[in-house]
Amino acid sequence: MTHTTTASRKRVPRPTSQQARERHTARGRAARAEVPRASHAEFTAGPDRADPLSLLEGQGLARLPELLPIRYGRMASSAFAFFRGAALPMASDLARTPRSGLTVQACGDAHLANFGVFASPERHLVFDINDFDETLPGPWEWDVKRLATSLEIAGRANGYPSKTREGIVLAAVAAYRRAMRDFAGMDALHVWYAHTDMARIEAVISGSLRTRARKTLAKNVAKAQTKDNLGALGRFAAVHDGVARLNAEPPLVVPLRDLLADPVEAAAMEDSIRQLLRAYADTLEPERRVLLDRYHLVDIARKVVGVGSVGTRSWMLLLLEDGDNPLFLQAKEAGPSVLEAFVGESEFHNSGQRVVVGQRLMQAVSDIFLGWVRASGLDGKERDFYLRQLRDWKGSADIETMLPDGMLAYGEVCGLTLARAHARSGDRIAMAAYLGGGPSFDVAVREFAESYADQNERDHQSLVDAIASGRITAEAGV
Repeated sequence: MTHTTTASRKRVPRPTSQQARERHTARGRAARAEVPRASHAEFTAGPDRADPLSLLEGQGLARLPELLPIRYGRMASSAFAFFRGAALPMASDLARTPRSGLTVQACGDAHLANFGVFASPERHLVFDINDFDETLPGPWEWDVKRLATSLEIAGRANGYPSKTREGIVLAAVAAYRRAMRDFAGMDALHVWYAHTDMARIEAVISGSLRTRARKTLAKNVAKAQTKDNLGALGRFAAVHDGVARLNAEPPLVVPLRDLLADPVEAAAMEDSIRQLLRAYADTLEPERRVLLDRYHLVDIARKVVGVGSVGTRSWMLLLLEDGDNPLFLQAKEAGPSVLEAFVGESEFHNSGQRVVVGQRLMQAVSDIFLGWVRASGLDGKERDFYLRQLRDWKGSADIETMLPDGMLAYGEVCGLTLARAHARSGDRIAMAAYLGGGPSFDVAVREFAESYADQNERDHQSLVDAIASGRITAEAGV
């Protein structure tokens, strides 16, 4: 028998951290050579561009038809509202633009209004992306361009001069670039642990705000902390004959008892939702299932949410502990991401799981009740849902009243936050090398944002015209 000593075994040298860093850096520089940063300025609609209204109507085929007029009415109210609901048309347009080839867990809908504050499990107020309905692995540039464009559109809506809007967009993209370069210098654990709490946000933003704007920021932070389960109980429910019941506010909030007049059908549906809760609980960590088990379901209502989500099935669930302490959960329908047609299908068969995994990848901290389930609806068809708390210190910026210096500071924080979310899943060193230390990428994205904001105004007008002609039915002011 031949014995091989440790010393005589062939060893394969492992790359040092410096060698690995150089390899990732080379990857980023190679991508830059193949897809120059200046090329990201490109946007041309072209004669073969997909009709945005047809794309929106196609989405509507899988939604509740009685709610679609609310969706179109909300989108028609302003160019910014249209942009919020038009993630699919923009994804279709972005698919025709240059890509660096570097992939991250993308948000898919990273516009200005999809950032905000909420409570961490440790009861700290944190700032992060807060909407992941469209999340999917995809090009990081698409998220940056959607954020930049939303700033340009919001600046126009607020009447900011062109030069001011330019500075706001450039600052946000530069903040993303600088943050990514900072994250490239950290190890993976430091990136994963990084988060932005409101103390840091206030310190960063307040220095660039006027006195009135600082007071508004403090007021909004305080207001967010009142948006908890007890606050939701006072807002959405009332006690009738000693029993807590959700208030009816049709068409935005419709209790199950009003959706199904037949008591037998309503009881069967309620039992189905109780089964949904039990199945959803299996996707939670064991200790969180113990917590959930302390509550029992007392009422259910369909709730209209957002702009782009209107028409999807969304349920508000009121649970109580010992008949008193409330827990509000939201069960929101999850369909395929708008990105899937352009970057490939999700690896997850349940779209709710796609949302939950993407959210956990991108957010520094997530809701302790975040989970998913597949369940049958009122029509008997199976659909995917994800669940989370309806309100947990949630708050967002009042974009319409922002002064220019406030929006510039807020855009920078959003850019930094988006970079941190991307650095958790992407090749942060390659991305930093691609972005570089100069403003080439910033300038290119600003040019893109200006061109796409022009296109968004044309698309918004097309919707307004389609409503006026009767092609699309809309309900304003809802």
